[in-house]
Amino acid sequence: MYIVPIKVFKPHVDILTTRVDVVDTARDLAVIIDSQLSLSAQVAALSRSGYFQLRQLRPIIRSLTMEAAKTIAQAFISCRLDYCNSLLYGISDSLLHRLQSVQNAAARLVTGTRRCDHITPVLRQWHWLPVRQRIHFKIAGRWIFQALTGQAPPYLADDCRLISDSGRRRLRSSDIRTCVTPRTSTRFGDRSFSAAGPQVWNGLPSALRAPDLTFDRFKRGLKTCLFTLV
Repeated sequence: MYIVPIKVFKPHVDILTTRVDVVDTARDLAVIIDSQLSLSAQVAALSRSGYFQLRQLRPIIRSLTMEAAKTIAQAFISCRLDYCNSLLYGISDSLLHRLQSVQNAAARLVTGTRRCDHITPVLRQWHWLPVRQRIHFKIAGRWIFQALTGQAPPYLADDCRLISDSGRRRLRSSDIRTCVTPRTSTRFGDRSFSAAGPQVWNGLPSALRAPDLTFDRFKRGLKTCLFTLV
């Protein structure tokens, strides 16, 4: 006997004396969160905004120096792609491709590269990490490094613990500053900071996890490492 699942829709939820309406999307700190947590609405908004800015830039691009055009593209495109981009960890490849297309279009506009030409060498020449690598750069270069060096707030630092500090028995991974990775059972759990952060950190070369690295040296080494994955 096959049971057909029934989708139940409730227009509102009662919390004590307050009635909260159920919506498909909600905006928080300029980030659009959808009911499925796919971030498809946020990606769509970023794509529309990025292409709008590129259309505004196109008529004047030839009147600017290459350096000025690059600065404007970074201000209007890269900053939008980087804003809260750690939330995009683990989203579908199709959504990442949409954002990558915006960055590719910006690079082609600034450099005059034709659509038939490969864009990866252009991004490497301008030191622009692709979108996927930019997400990893934010997670490892900002949140994890600062959490492990005592510069992050406790609610982040508590999710980033080294195996050597966790009270576990001595392992080889303790000597290369490996983080404890919690077990998850859903893809949403895999995208959580407590799971994604340690996973990204543990995937870095051991030289980048050395305790004596300064923040600036770590960022330079991390960017070089991520470019090798492109």
